Amino acid sequence: MGVKIVNGFTGSSIWHKLYFFPPTSQPEIDAGFKDFADRWNPILDAFDKSGVKFALEVHPTEIAYDIHTARRALEALGNRKAFGFNFDPSHLIWQGIDSAKFIDAFPDRIFHVHVKDAMRHQDGATSILGSHLPFGDPRRGWDFRSPGRGEIDFESIIRALNRANYQGPLSVEWEDPGMDRVHGAREAAAFVESIDFAPPGQAFDAAFERH
Repeated sequence: MGVKIVNGFTGSSIWHKLYFFPPTSQPEIDAGFKDFADRWNPILDAFDKSGVKFALEVHPTEIAYDIHTARRALEALGNRKAFGFNFDPSHLIWQGIDSAKFIDAFPDRIFHVHVKDAMRHQDGATSILGSHLPFGDPRRGWDFRSPGRGEIDFESIIRALNRANYQGPLSVEWEDPGMDRVHGAREAAAFVESIDFAPPGQAFDAAFERH
């Protein structure tokens, strides 16, 4: 089929230990990353044979959900080249993570990019944990938005992707529970075209060096 990058999830045997209570030891966390490596190294062996790379969407409930856990997931696999990330800022913003900083931390591991937005709206009663409320419920502490209608700084993301020399697609993953999806699709496509730009071919002041 000519596919070179496959996006997906890994799961995690330790996600439910996120809060570290009941008391959770570091050996338990170590065992979770070992379990991940034991399960995924054989899968990545098959990816290697096919010349395909796997892009984990860094996402709550997965083995990697922020910068520190992403780094540890890579280390658990021996930093093998077949494993990288599907970058999706909508899962980082509500955790308080700087999306551009994530790209800068793993410039050679950004295999795919989702353009997806989100908005936090904590009001003193809401929680970033979602309060067991469905997406679209106005009582939630955050929710997804059509690209450009949330709080994600896509300008800084494009600049970080350019620094990383990312050459892949900007793929819209659209989820906005308060908007018609056909309208959202048209709007999102136009938004991506408006934010994307190539890096400069030379330093901006290089022209002054000409004689």
